Amino acid sequence: MDDKFLKHEMENYKKEQEKIKKLIGSIGATHSSRNHKIFNGLFLMLVVLSFFAGGVLHYIPFNLSIELGVLLVSIKIAWMIHEQQKVNHFQFWILNSIELRLNSLQTNFRKMDKELKRQGEERK
Repeated sequence: MDDKFLKHEMENYKKEQEKIKKLIGSIGATHSSRNHKIFNGLFLMLVVLSFFAGGVLHYIPFNLSIELGVLLVSIKIAWMIHEQQKVNHFQFWILNSIELRLNSLQTNFRKMDKELKRQGEERK
C-alpha cells in the first residue's frame, strides 16, 4: 500500500468524524432536554388541574374534566411517538453509515488480500 492511499483514507476518515461530531452535537443540545422537561411539567400540571377542577372543585363538569385529561394524555402520547420516530431515524442513519463503512473496509480488505497474494506469487 502506498502512502498517498493511506493519507487519503485518513483524510476521509477525519472528515467523516468531524461531520458526525457536528451532527451529534446539534442533535444532543442541552436546550432540547430543558424544553422537554418544561413541556412534560406543563402537561402534567394541566392534567392534574383538569382532574382537580372537575373532581374536587366541581368548577367544570366531572365528565368534561375526565375527557380533557384523556385528551391531554393522548396528545402527550402522540408527541412521544413523534419524538421516538426521530430517534429511530437517527439510529437508522448511524447504522446505515456504519454498514456502508464496513462494506468499504471489506472491499479494501479484499483488494489488499488479492494484492498480497499476487505479490507472494511474484516472489516465488
